[in-house]
Amino acid sequence: MEKKYQAAAEPEIYRQWEKSGAFKPNPKGKKTFSIILPPPNANASLHAGHAMFVIEDLLIRYHRMLGDKTVWFPGTDHAGIETQFVYEKCLKKQGKSRFDFDRDTLFNKIKQFVQDNQGLILGQLRRLGFSLDWERSKYTFTAEVEKIIFKTFKKLYQEGLAYRDYRLVNYCTHCGTSFSNLEIKYIERKDPLYFLKYGPFTLATVRPETKFGDTAVAVHPQDKRYQKWIGKTIEAEGLLGKFKIKVVADEAVDPNFGTGVVKVTPAHDFDDFEIGKRHKLKIKQVIDYNGRLNQLTGPYAGLTVYSARQKIAEGLAKKGLIAKVEKNYTHRVGVCYRCKRVIEPLPMTQWFIRSSKLVKPAKQAVLKGETKIIPKRFNKIFHQWADNFKDWNISRQIVWGFRMPVWYDLGNKANENIILTLLSKNLKTSISAKYSTLKLTHTIDDIKKGLQSLIAPPEAEYIISDKCPGKNYIQETDTFDTWFSSSHWPLVCTGYPNSQDFKDFYPTDVLDTMHDILVFWVIRMMIVGKYLTGKSPFKTVYLHSMVTDRKGAKMSKSKGNVVNPIELVEKYGADALRMSLLVGSAPGNPIALSEEKVKGYRNFANKIWNIGRFTLMNFNKIKQEIPFYNHELPGLSKEDKTIIKELNALINKTTKHLDKFRFSQAGESIYEFTWHRLADQYIEDIKDRLNQGNVVALSTLRHVLLNCLKLLHPFMPYVTEAVWTNIPRKYKEMLIVSSWPKA
Repeated sequence: MEKKYQAAAEPEIYRQWEKSGAFKPNPKGKKTFSIILPPPNANASLHAGHAMFVIEDLLIRYHRMLGDKTVWFPGTDHAGIETQFVYEKCLKKQGKSRFDFDRDTLFNKIKQFVQDNQGLILGQLRRLGFSLDWERSKYTFTAEVEKIIFKTFKKLYQEGLAYRDYRLVNYCTHCGTSFSNLEIKYIERKDPLYFLKYGPFTLATVRPETKFGDTAVAVHPQDKRYQKWIGKTIEAEGLLGKFKIKVVADEAVDPNFGTGVVKVTPAHDFDDFEIGKRHKLKIKQVIDYNGRLNQLTGPYAGLTVYSARQKIAEGLAKKGLIAKVEKNYTHRVGVCYRCKRVIEPLPMTQWFIRSSKLVKPAKQAVLKGETKIIPKRFNKIFHQWADNFKDWNISRQIVWGFRMPVWYDLGNKANENIILTLLSKNLKTSISAKYSTLKLTHTIDDIKKGLQSLIAPPEAEYIISDKCPGKNYIQETDTFDTWFSSSHWPLVCTGYPNSQDFKDFYPTDVLDTMHDILVFWVIRMMIVGKYLTGKSPFKTVYLHSMVTDRKGAKMSKSKGNVVNPIELVEKYGADALRMSLLVGSAPGNPIALSEEKVKGYRNFANKIWNIGRFTLMNFNKIKQEIPFYNHELPGLSKEDKTIIKELNALINKTTKHLDKFRFSQAGESIYEFTWHRLADQYIEDIKDRLNQGNVVALSTLRHVLLNCLKLLHPFMPYVTEAVWTNIPRKYKEMLIVSSWPKA
């Protein structure tokens, strides 16, 4: 053995593990144990959050050593809007945008971009020692996955659980797509609160620019101030002249907000949309999907929302239609979780899933213990979301995703009002018009060739089909929400519905992920899993720590505090980084990562190596055969018996900690025993006996060391495997497939 442990040898050790078949399930295992890897972005690089997958590797290595039939399913994610968002940034640098391409061309360009950048993270996962069964690797964007999600969609549709409806959605005019409620972040900010004169009323609003879309004013039915106006029509002055508007009574109105009178704009406010439904009000859209005011706003058409707000407020003030302005009104605003721009509530025809019925079995799975959430405090958050889970909008207006299997017959008169956006015949300029207009100058083949997107009105007729039903049919350009396709991930990994893996390993044992994705992804996987199989896909959901910088601050490029895990691995070894992330972590709480901490555990790896070197050196000195330890070995000293007793206690304690998901406590216990009890005390106590050639002392030392290596292996697999290989032992198998120690 060399003087110091060389982390540079780690990749070769990994190759030996992989070549040996150690990552495959043990066919002799009586119990099964399985984990699915939350799929990292296929074209991304590993970051500190991915490194927390070390928890999954620890569990896999532990259960493999227990003799279980163990498998860790790997895979990568096409990442839907995340990938398209990154690719559009690349286009911007080239002076281009998504609008310069037809749909198929843009799709293929993104596909090539992913292929060109794919694979980096897989090598980085290997570098960290993750013992994934690579032959079972999956990708979220394959024909196999498409087949499964299409089948689910059809089943939901046939059972009335998936439906198409015209309603308000959260729309990002920059990203060009709608989002579900879960993907909207809310921030507090200050804006002017305008008190507008509306005929006999004064009412408060932060959005004067939507005034053109008002179809009523509303008051609370019990508000005594306005009883005589309920049900009447009033006349008000506007920027485009006088107009008449109805007064309605609705309990959604807060009589304590402003003056107790609110304007109702069903096309641009979720509460107003519901009021509009109850009172059968017209939906009058005045903001388009590019975030600009449309032709209904007269001279303000074409202005962005923010610019229009300022100019309209100026115009209203000049006409004496603003009573007063509160300049710093604090309120909550929804922003896009991707680009952080303000979300516009806009009316669209979209596909939804009736979530209220589907979420109940997932909720019951947690209540009855079928799925256990660690830490327990997140049960409350899970149930809060489950109880308030609104119908799920699964339509997305992006290219990079599974295109919805919905088809419109352009030969059907009911579909002549479909609005098609396409590049002209020369593929240079963009055209947007109803099919009834386009068909005069474009064939269906022309339209398909240059198609960018389509908007089908609520009355459009469609069919659901895996394949094109006929030559006049055109496919919906919306794609499935990435969360809808990724909700099938446990089923995809295990080969649902008929594979042997599905029979053996579903439901999986543990899902390890960050707590912030509990309501984005975990609950949706449980919804789909329970719906299709009757079983929750996980027995345990473990919510690991968020990795922060040394001061506990969230890492971000703008702060300049991002720690690159691969740089730390190259400098100090994977084992050092692994221990840094495991010791000190607690589920649901942040863990600080610093170079100093990683360096400290590099020193621990060297200590393990030195213990091994010392043990091997003494084996080489003593020429006679060294007996294998057993508790009846003659000549055991008091020191020998004490260290064995303490080792047995450590084995029991570590096993209990790991079974209870107490990874930090387990790591700390082994660290303390190995460094301080074994190296600092016991070895010092027996040095004289070893110098005298005492085989009992050496036998005891070997026994303690080999068991420490086993206990440490799930935490620090490389250095423990390297030392194990050099120590004379009874069984010649690699440490990775050796049996877990018993007291």
